[in-house]
Amino acid sequence: MPRSDDRPPRHADLKRPLKLYNENDIPDLLKDISDPLILILDGVQDPHNLGACIRSAECAGCAFVIITKKSSAPVNETVRTVAVGAAESLPIVQAGNLRNALVKLKTAGVWIAGTSDHKTSQSLYAAKLTGPLAIVMGAEGDGIRHLTAVTCDFLIRIPMLGEVPCLNVSVSTGVCLFEAVRQRGHR
Repeated sequence: MPRSDDRPPRHADLKRPLKLYNENDIPDLLKDISDPLILILDGVQDPHNLGACIRSAECAGCAFVIITKKSSAPVNETVRTVAVGAAESLPIVQAGNLRNALVKLKTAGVWIAGTSDHKTSQSLYAAKLTGPLAIVMGAEGDGIRHLTAVTCDFLIRIPMLGEVPCLNVSVSTGVCLFEAVRQRGHR
């Protein structure tokens, strides 16, 4: 029998407008949070992936999620249904300029970890994912953009042991966020 909190939001709830924030709201969102974990999605275009990532972020205790305004799926009814209420309870920042959003986070003392299979990236399991941290996940297929990658403080990768070179972005998001949760000592 499913738990009552596993049910998607009621249809009427999905019709209500959702408050989205912008990058200028980041300092206020960080106010009074000493050790934030933040998810950043650089151009995730599939609404099912976006909803699943938002749901994972809420379950991992993220302070908020940042998405791109132009190259991201809109936070529509599909996203909200897949997120199972997380889009209503977790602040979502829709950044017009992702680099500016990253700079605002860095100014506030948040470290930025970008996910990349680049040879200079370190294993997710060897990286320090404690303290104020934002994890950047890239778009389906292309990953994070070059300008985003160079703005990050460090790059991480999930070690792949099979023949397939990568995971779905929503699965990768869950793996990365819950490794950070594990390192932070939440049990």
